[in-house]
Amino acid sequence: LMLAPLAVSRQHEREAKKFGIEARVVRSPDELQAGVNVCNYEVLHRFKPAGLGGLILDESSIIKSFTGKTTRALMAFGEHIPFRLACTATPAPNDHMELGQHSQFLGAMASSEMLSRWFIADQRDMGRYRLKRYAVESFWSWVASWTRCISKPSDLGYSDEGVVLPELVLTH
Repeated sequence: LMLAPLAVSRQHEREAKKFGIEARVVRSPDELQAGVNVCNYEVLHRFKPAGLGGLILDESSIIKSFTGKTTRALMAFGEHIPFRLACTATPAPNDHMELGQHSQFLGAMASSEMLSRWFIADQRDMGRYRLKRYAVESFWSWVASWTRCISKPSDLGYSDEGVVLPELVLTH
């Protein structure tokens, strides 16, 4: 089951056909078939996770809110689904809380455990956490163990022809 924002489900259905993948937009569990089924986040409450082999979140920053209703629903829904993929074109590498939420959704580590292992509460900014100085390398090694960043088609073995990306500028 692939979950997508309201106006995007049909686009995923069309894109899948371009690659020879059968995908269908569904609005209820009785429409589910083998293969890729795409629905909007707004109808998730109609579905049950039992029997699903995989769950994909498009625009996965929807799970950013630590205590949000949608985040809690998605965490619970996906908890026992064996294969989970969270996709975003706008990752927030400086938003450690969002990384923790993704970690929890994907089953890598609970967000609260991540915070207690590598972070300290920032006394200058209530509700924020700071990465412990000695933990920087360990934290980013752990993040790299369960995440993947793809910046162009050749990262997946496809041609970059027709893809123009701006020059990458790294700031330390």
